[in-house]
Amino acid sequence: MKRICSCLFAAMLLMLAAACSSGERTLHIVTTGDVHGNWFDEPYVEGGATKTSLMSVSAWVDSLRQAAGADNVLLLDAGDCLQGDNATYYHNYVADIEDHLFPELVSYMKYDAVTVGNHDIETGHPVYDKIAAQLAARKIPFLGGNAVRKDNGEPYFPVYKMFRRGGMKVAVLGFTNPNMRAWLAEPVWSGIEFVSLIPCVQEWVDRVRAKEKPDVVVVLVHSGTGSGDGAVLESQGLDLLNTLKGVDVLVTSHDHRPYVQEKDGTWLINGGARAGNVGHAVVTARKKDGRLEKEVKGEYVRMDKSKVNEAMKEHFRPYFEAVKAFTLQPVGELAMELRTRDAYKGMCDYINLVHTVQLGVEGVQVSFAAPLTYNGTVRKGQVVFNDMFTIYPFENQLYIAKLKGSEIKNYLEYSYNTWIQTPGQHVLNIQNSPDARTGADRWSFVYRSYNFDSAAGLVYTVDVTRPAGSRVQIKSMADGKPFDPDAWYNVAMTSYRASGGGDIIPQGAGVSPEQMEERIIDRLPEIREMIYQYIKKHGTIDAALIGDRSNIGEWHFVPAKLVDPMMQADMELIFGEP
Repeated sequence: MKRICSCLFAAMLLMLAAACSSGERTLHIVTTGDVHGNWFDEPYVEGGATKTSLMSVSAWVDSLRQAAGADNVLLLDAGDCLQGDNATYYHNYVADIEDHLFPELVSYMKYDAVTVGNHDIETGHPVYDKIAAQLAARKIPFLGGNAVRKDNGEPYFPVYKMFRRGGMKVAVLGFTNPNMRAWLAEPVWSGIEFVSLIPCVQEWVDRVRAKEKPDVVVVLVHSGTGSGDGAVLESQGLDLLNTLKGVDVLVTSHDHRPYVQEKDGTWLINGGARAGNVGHAVVTARKKDGRLEKEVKGEYVRMDKSKVNEAMKEHFRPYFEAVKAFTLQPVGELAMELRTRDAYKGMCDYINLVHTVQLGVEGVQVSFAAPLTYNGTVRKGQVVFNDMFTIYPFENQLYIAKLKGSEIKNYLEYSYNTWIQTPGQHVLNIQNSPDARTGADRWSFVYRSYNFDSAAGLVYTVDVTRPAGSRVQIKSMADGKPFDPDAWYNVAMTSYRASGGGDIIPQGAGVSPEQMEERIIDRLPEIREMIYQYIKKHGTIDAALIGDRSNIGEWHFVPAKLVDPMMQADMELIFGEP
């Protein structure tokens, strides 16, 4: 991997005067992605920390435009704009105003194009169709060339837009994540098919080059960087880098992993997530013998959360205050603290709450749930709506599906195999490597912790000393009735999981997407909303209410004498405390 340090930015600015006198043309391409609603730098709750945000990005981009000239800068976003923060939720589903805030923000910042992300599709047709129209009214395309209409085969979203910047014709093409089926239930993307980026992107690049004859081609994909082996549909970044022809800058996103690499003159840039960095590519060009000679260099640049666009902040202050007022509404009381990281060690109040809510649906016998917030805390005492985003950060629906007992067992075996390892030096499946996606600065999980599903409604153990595939022993149902591998059970899980997310259903339980569609017997509201209503109904949540073993059952890592000290040591490596 190659990374150009942020001194590139300063060096390029020093070259501008010389470039102008020599006839050289310079184009700056600035990219964001996976901002996930980090629109405001201020916390909603008193005492919270400030953060990088679009306010930080705006300050940086404005300084670049001032130095390089606004006509020499393109500002682009690679998707996942409409989910992840209180502000996105409020403006998607609550605010009673005609214009959504997101188009207002990106118009104010003079974004040139935005790509559709999988979490943007997650909001459903009423939201993303509205966003697409409101962006279009501001002459900002919401790009998604591989999202194809089922009725006529035409792109559902715009594919590309041409710009004249830096004295050059620039084509910007955008494509969304093709693995939508594994992330989301079909009702939210009804009428659309999502096709693989290979060969779709190359086909569109060839068409655009033939028709528009651009000097510079930029491709924005809401796809992870991946490993380049062609095996992962939702992370095709390096697959594209290895095969694309005629592209100068390839922008990836989705996996929240800052990354830069060059190959054969094409630069792949992934700026990471939540406005922590921006991607920055500089294209310099000059005419020679009637041809345009180009040089491209790329980097990602860390944003300074203390440097924000004060005018923008003041302009959008009323919007921030409205979101803050909404999210500070009281919901109920907690008799104990909820720590999401406790879920990695075994049963805990946080996951018990989620399981209890899901088992409360009539007819449900088994519940699957994972810690969706990597490391968050909801303090004892008053719960406000802001806390609901720590308890449940995603807009997942609750699905009820039929699974055989043997499939439930195999499902759990697969989940725990990503979560733990047969003890050597460690019991958790961790590595001595930082992870920008979670903020872990040294030790981190090998796999994504939001796929560490446990079960409720059962009594079982997970023997860490046994090999993968034979660790889970299910003793009974929570009420003491026998668990039957050949019987059918009603199982509660997220829409993400039922759609194949994390591969636990298709590879663990062995149920294909087509089979799973036939197994789904009910689709309920968003799980965050169900938890919210549960807390409102009961007023005060204590450990006894959500920890009834005759309802949720119980499970343990065994043997305890081996697991407990190793678990404590591993947790201290990751979090600095058990």
